[in-house]
Order: sequence, then C-alpha cells, then structure tokens
Amino acid sequence: MVLIAGLISGCASMFSGNLPRSSDISSQRAPNLAAPYNKPYKVRGVTYYPMRSSVGYREVGHASWYGSESGNRTAMGVRFVPHGLTAAHKTLPLPSRVRVTNLKNGRYVDVLVNDRGPFKQGRIIDLSQGAAKKIGLHGVDRVKVEYLSDRISRK
Repeated sequence: MVLIAGLISGCASMFSGNLPRSSDISSQRAPNLAAPYNKPYKVRGVTYYPMRSSVGYREVGHASWYGSESGNRTAMGVRFVPHGLTAAHKTLPLPSRVRVTNLKNGRYVDVLVNDRGPFKQGRIIDLSQGAAKKIGLHGVDRVKVEYLSDRISRK
C-alpha cells in the first residue's frame, strides 16, 4: 500500500506544473552581477543597464504574459517553462524574486525573474503563462511589482 501511494504521488508531481528543483523560486541564489546576463545589453538600438540590486524595487505599470512562442531558453540559459512561475524584466538583476499584484483583482503571485524583456513600450514585466493565469492576467493589465527578499508566498 505504501509503495503504491509513493508511486502515485511521484507521478502526480510530474504533472503538477511545478518547476524543477533547479528553478525553484525558494532555492535561488543571489544574483551574480558579473554574469553576462547582468551586463548592459542592447535591443533594437536601446541599451539597457541592469540594476546592481533589487532591494527596495517597487513599480506600477503594465504587465503582459508570454508562452512557448518565446523560445526554449531564458537569458540565464535555463529552460523556459511556460506553466512555471517566472518572469522577464529589462533591468532587475537576474535572478530576482518579485511579487506581482494584478491591480484589477488584487490577486498576486511570487515569481522568479530569470529572463529579459518585455521590449514593447509601456510594459514593465512579462509573466510566464502559469504566473499570468494565477493572477487572472489576460492580455495586458496594470500590476504592482515589488522586490521580495526572502519572503515567499506559499499561496
């Protein structure tokens, strides 16, 4: 009985939509500021300068979401998981943890910023499809983005 329960729970976790351990938001290391993905970079003629620290970061603006059409690797080189809880930001140091609150409905999600973007004017963050779904974001909505130190929602 115990063996069968263990097998069933192991299979269930395979399809739960959780990120692999290496992308687990609670186990991420501090940003490596010397890494290539934390150096200034240029997109469509605009140079972006990643911040040295996320501490105190808070911004209100528009968020969008992206799915599997974005490619299969993030700026950090890890596999992009559309149904995971990750995000892209132009200048936060990678990786960073932030809380994104949908201002339309008050729902929030804690995500790992591990990619660069969005590069459409007027957008401050791109959420993975899984993160967008969790806060009821369809298309583009106004959100509040706040840096999280070590506090992570288990919601």
